[in-house]
Amino acid sequence: MITHLPCVLFAGGKSSRMGEDKALLPFGNFDTLAEYQLSRLNKIFKTVYVSCKEKSKFKFEARFIEDISTTSAYAPTIGFISVFKTLQCEEFFAISVDTPFISDDIIKALILKNSCNVEATIAKTSSGMQPMCGIYHNSLKDKFEKMLLEGNHKLGFLLKNSNIEYLNFDDEEAFLNLNHPHEYQKALELLKI
Repeated sequence: MITHLPCVLFAGGKSSRMGEDKALLPFGNFDTLAEYQLSRLNKIFKTVYVSCKEKSKFKFEARFIEDISTTSAYAPTIGFISVFKTLQCEEFFAISVDTPFISDDIIKALILKNSCNVEATIAKTSSGMQPMCGIYHNSLKDKFEKMLLEGNHKLGFLLKNSNIEYLNFDDEEAFLNLNHPHEYQKALELLKI
C-alpha cells in the first residue's frame, strides 16, 4: 500500500541524552538511522520529508523541511509549524527518526483509522500516548503557533486539549525510543533477531 498522505520524518532533535546526533547513528545496512527510516517509509508513502534544523548535516538526498524559526531552540512545536507552513496540506503522518520499529501495520492501521472529524489520529500503548506516531491535521496549526508564543513545547499538552482519535497498540517494543546509548544498543540487538 502506497499512500498519498505525506509523511514527515522528524530528525531535528538535540539528542542530548544520546550524547551525539541519533539521526546520524549507523543502523542496519545504512550509514545513518535517518536513511534507514527514509528507506522503509518510502515503501509506504509516496512522499517522505525530513524535518530538521539544518539539512547540511545529512549527506544523502531527500526532501528536507528546515525549521523556519531562527531560534536555536530544539522544540517539536517549531518543527510542526515549519511543516504546516511548507507543505500547506490538510494532514500529514508524523514519525520520529528514533522509532525504527514502528511497523508498516501500525502505520497502515493509523491511516485507516484517521478521519476528517478529528484534529489528529495518534498511536497509544499501555505506557501512554505516542505523539510522534500519528496523523496531524492542519486544524492544529493555530494551536501550535499559540504554544510556541507561550513557550510551551509539550505535544502531550496539545493533544490533551484537542479533538484526538487514539488507536491502541499492544506491542510496546514497536515504540522503543532510542534516546539513550543503552536503547540504541538494544535496538541494534533487536535488528539482528
